[in-house]
Amino acid sequence: MKPLLITDCDEVLLHMVRHFGTWLGEAHQIDFRMQGGDFANAMTRADGSVLEREEMWTMLDGFFPGEMARQTLVPHAREALAALAEQADIVVLTNLQDHCRTHRIDQLASHGIVHRVECNQGGKGPPVARLVAEYAPSVTVFVDDLAVHHQSVADTVPEVFRLHMVSEPDLAVHVAPAPAAHARIDDWVEAQGWIEARFAEGRGAQA
Repeated sequence: MKPLLITDCDEVLLHMVRHFGTWLGEAHQIDFRMQGGDFANAMTRADGSVLEREEMWTMLDGFFPGEMARQTLVPHAREALAALAEQADIVVLTNLQDHCRTHRIDQLASHGIVHRVECNQGGKGPPVARLVAEYAPSVTVFVDDLAVHHQSVADTVPEVFRLHMVSEPDLAVHVAPAPAAHARIDDWVEAQGWIEARFAEGRGAQA
């Protein structure tokens, strides 16, 4: 049995927030400031009014997939995945609408990252559970930038190791470590070592 790495994409493998903010300003004259890590309060118009949550989702739908080409690679992510792929299966689990899957696959491939991509909406616990059942790995590590998904995975498949990563420095300083994660590491060089150590143990988090 091989280990399994399940990783998010945005703010883990690819920078998104900084480019989303630039696009909001250019295309919609909306100021985007990530303070406190809450999208719901991050977008303001020139008159100072804050966008409603539904308007926020509309803006995200405008960015994906049309503006995905703006996104840039997180330092050392490609190299870390290449090294980890020598011993483990890798799945990119991204919370995008299903129609964006091909765009995400092509986007990652353009950065030299070629692995299975699955789209999801909602908590990531159930899809992680399905992947664990499918691969039957020796050990599984889950990487994501959002605390809500670490809680979802902890509730659904507690034996999965959970690594909280926020790769955008301007965002990371405002985001507290996820309570349900086993570790918080925002750099792929250090994260690679932590993941390899979990793989080497060859047992689940609850074992």
